[in-house]
Amino acid sequence: MLSVSNLSVQFGKRVLFDEVSTVFNQGNCYGIIGANGAGKSTFLNIIAGKQEPTSGHVHLEPGKRMSVLEQNHNLYDEHTVLETVIIGNKPLFKIKTEIDALYADYTDENAEKIGELQVQFEEMNGWNADSDAAALLSNLGINEEHHYTLMKDLDGKQKVRVLLAQALFGNPDVLIMDEPTNDLDYETISWLEHFIANFDNCVIVVSHDRHFLDAVCTHISDIDFAKINHYSGNYTFWYESSQLAARQHAQQNKKAEEKKKELEEFIRRFSANVAKSKQATSRKKMIDKLNIEDIRRTSRRYPAIIFERDREAGDQILNVENLSASLDGDILFKNINLNLNKGDKVVVYSKDSRATTAFYQILNNKEQADSGSFDWGVTTSQSYLPLDNSAFFDNNLTLVDWLRQWATTEEEREEVFVRGFLGKMIFSGEEALKTSNVLSGGEKVRCMLSRMMMVRANVLMLDEPTNHLDLESITAFNNSLKNFKGTVLFSTHDHEFAQTVANRVIELTPSGIIDRYTTFDEYMSDPKTKEQRNKMYAV
Repeated sequence: MLSVSNLSVQFGKRVLFDEVSTVFNQGNCYGIIGANGAGKSTFLNIIAGKQEPTSGHVHLEPGKRMSVLEQNHNLYDEHTVLETVIIGNKPLFKIKTEIDALYADYTDENAEKIGELQVQFEEMNGWNADSDAAALLSNLGINEEHHYTLMKDLDGKQKVRVLLAQALFGNPDVLIMDEPTNDLDYETISWLEHFIANFDNCVIVVSHDRHFLDAVCTHISDIDFAKINHYSGNYTFWYESSQLAARQHAQQNKKAEEKKKELEEFIRRFSANVAKSKQATSRKKMIDKLNIEDIRRTSRRYPAIIFERDREAGDQILNVENLSASLDGDILFKNINLNLNKGDKVVVYSKDSRATTAFYQILNNKEQADSGSFDWGVTTSQSYLPLDNSAFFDNNLTLVDWLRQWATTEEEREEVFVRGFLGKMIFSGEEALKTSNVLSGGEKVRCMLSRMMMVRANVLMLDEPTNHLDLESITAFNNSLKNFKGTVLFSTHDHEFAQTVANRVIELTPSGIIDRYTTFDEYMSDPKTKEQRNKMYAV
């Protein structure tokens, strides 16, 4: 359906793609992965026709329509919400616009032209366009009251949802999406996962959301060594198989027969797991086939994130009594009472993300609560990863000197020791001498993690910890929290993070707290909890 032939992209001496030739077929969903800077967004821009390659070309089968999730959120500011969605099907919208213009200046001469256009419009299911667009908007959380609002009057998160509806509208033959889950809540992401998993055409997506990639992808398209290789299966299969290949490569003395047997056993185990999974039934072609040949090494570098504690905390961790907070006249949460227990790993959730951020800021004495109190246990030590970390980087210190600020002993102040911590977070050699005020968002988060590792606290607080991180860092971070022996409070839009780390869910609402010892998936799917949640937000 969509093919790429001899594609090369070069910026100066840097080669992103070298003679890439590949095909994207109908009925498959391809998750594009690659390290930061590998060229994921560049590749999407090229196949979408927004950027020219250095050489080579992209070919879309004649008669097929491509739809691209728009990244410019202000492009349609003068259009209504409903119209913006319909624009997603450009041939349909063009005919609709022509018909409206002819009716506005109706004459006997153009009556015949109107008739011809209406036949085409009907063949394209145009008469249902408004209702189809409205249904998409409603499913994505844009209520009917906003459908005739101008785009410029929506907030940023609403615009994201409208543009997503635009991309999905009209059953495109090829759907291209770059980070489609950004700024979406869990319920909306779940709806999108179901939509894409049952979408019959071709999908090409870049995402840092591992749960989303696992739920929708039939193939992983890995950008590595300036090439693109397709692997049958979802992200988890690709990750586990690449780790297995790396281990086998390191075992130079292991016999080829033993390696083959290990690979075959891995394939059997994964195939059995996929057969039992939800996505195997929700998408017809979830796994085409899994081959031993698919398992290859990767050049990826994973940071070494290891949280250790100076000491083990006692039984008293945190007590919160009648805590309340508001912002700009809105009640964020009220009457929050909880006891945090030793070893709890709590995902703190709210439909209003301002509530979770305010909660952490209060617990870290960065903001004042409207009422109530909290007490940390005397044996606890806390380390906090805030949503906004900009204040930490308002200087021009080198990364070595930046991290040295949190050293507590002479040994920790030694450059070799500090560089060791930075090296774990992939700041090696000259990179450790970068100044802190020129870092990217992902580099800043990795620095903050180095700081937290050095502090060696027994309680970690994390507000959207995966923001700005690549898949490699997110995966390493996720694994480190699962292994951490202390207590964790965290809020995240990363479903996999929430499901695999948390053993307790606390939801902050304007009328109180919901507190459950359960997994995140069980919490979100429990009918009684859903009913309770709806009542508590309706107040």
